[in-house]
Amino acid sequence: MSSDHHQHLLNPEPETAYDPTEKVHIIGVRETEDDYTTAPPFSWRKLWLFTGPGFLMSIAFLDPGNLEGDLQAGAIAGYSLLWLLLWATAIGLLVQLLSARLGVATGRHLAELCREEYPNWAGKLLWIMAELALIGADIQEVIGSAIALKILTNGFLPLYAGVLITAFDCFIFLFLENYGVRKLEALFAFLIAVMAISFAWMFGETKPNAKELLVGLVVPKLNSRTIQQAVGVVGCIIMPHNVFLHSALVQSREVDPTKVGRVREALRYYSIESTIALAISFVINLFVTTVFAKAFFGTAIADTIGLGNAGQFLEDRFGGGLVPILYIWAVGLLAAGQSSTITGTYAGQFIMGGFLDLRLKKWARALITRSCAIVPTLIVALIFDSSEDTLDVLNEWLNVLQSIQIPFALIPLLCLVAKEDLMGVFAIGPLLKTISWLVAALVIAINGYLLQQFFAEEVTGVTFTSIVVVFTVAYVAFVVYLIWRSVTVSTFGFFKLRSQST
Repeated sequence: MSSDHHQHLLNPEPETAYDPTEKVHIIGVRETEDDYTTAPPFSWRKLWLFTGPGFLMSIAFLDPGNLEGDLQAGAIAGYSLLWLLLWATAIGLLVQLLSARLGVATGRHLAELCREEYPNWAGKLLWIMAELALIGADIQEVIGSAIALKILTNGFLPLYAGVLITAFDCFIFLFLENYGVRKLEALFAFLIAVMAISFAWMFGETKPNAKELLVGLVVPKLNSRTIQQAVGVVGCIIMPHNVFLHSALVQSREVDPTKVGRVREALRYYSIESTIALAISFVINLFVTTVFAKAFFGTAIADTIGLGNAGQFLEDRFGGGLVPILYIWAVGLLAAGQSSTITGTYAGQFIMGGFLDLRLKKWARALITRSCAIVPTLIVALIFDSSEDTLDVLNEWLNVLQSIQIPFALIPLLCLVAKEDLMGVFAIGPLLKTISWLVAALVIAINGYLLQQFFAEEVTGVTFTSIVVVFTVAYVAFVVYLIWRSVTVSTFGFFKLRSQST
């Protein structure tokens, strides 16, 4: 390969989330002042300029995997798990705000910091885990888009064709970033609006019970029949790749991490816009859950509903409207799949670039990360195109794949955001640290329960069981190592010097 061709692929600048020329300029910055410790007064105009990263982050709460969890929770548990959806979204908001805090206060994102913080072997293992989680999520997202395209074309487009179209138009949308990050954020705002309108239309068509909805939001209910759906609601809220993504997205604005006041200001605006974004995502998830609660709770087919057949079941039950509800569902699903696929590719660029310090052009990184996910997705589409039941089983395995990756994003985040030598005055205090670790323990325990239930049902045979046991021991050992190291670092602070010498 010629040296000229190498130059086209390589980026001579050090690896960063955004080049200085790509960042959004924030008005009212006192450039001549070396530092100030208090944030300037609130400004609606500045809030508008900071708005964007939170909405890109919120896409992971609306991806096809979440929508499937919503519809199954509604069909099987009715309105009884709405309170859990609310609290799970609040937990997700806490984790994402910690991710944003890390990115703004340090000027670097989580993948970069993991590369610097951990020994080489641990950093590489964390990268592999992040990539596996991303591929698992991407398969679900691309398949979701492909299912929507199949519905909208009345079955003319097979799944594999939908996968190829989704892969191709993802590059077209990412091309918008060349015209500025605000253009890409506007696209996501449009796709979220499409989801909101589609699922709100379905909500209006089906007319769920308002009293039962309010009771479901306020009164906690849980029983043995709905425990699996409850675990699914919480388990799919925290997406490992999204934790990495948000710490990078917040760097799309000009914020000098050496100026305490500027960091305080950015964190205030990011907290507001992230809360608004996740409130909108919660309402959309609420629409989907209540529509399927109204339509299928207590029916014989409740246990058989998935992404592939949900639209047709709705059409059979509520067809005859001005616009077929089957197509309304498909449009919302397409917007969810397409938007989450683009953010997945976006996250893949940051994860690969940060962990490996790849100084590649963005288009080259996008091509690599897209190929890593599209090849297995194509294989899945070709194998499972004609079998919805098998596709649902695969989806369960993919949920398990992502669930087991959660500690490998959550534990490093909590470790780093508590380090005073890294975060300075923005290191989280004892109270927030305790709450965050309790939340992390809850999420890990819930996903542990999900894994135990899943393996008890699916793992059979001596050979397969032996393989699972070996991997489980290695997995638990690595999680314990990360927790031990987090406690050691935050308690003594000298471990980094030792790790750098290894």
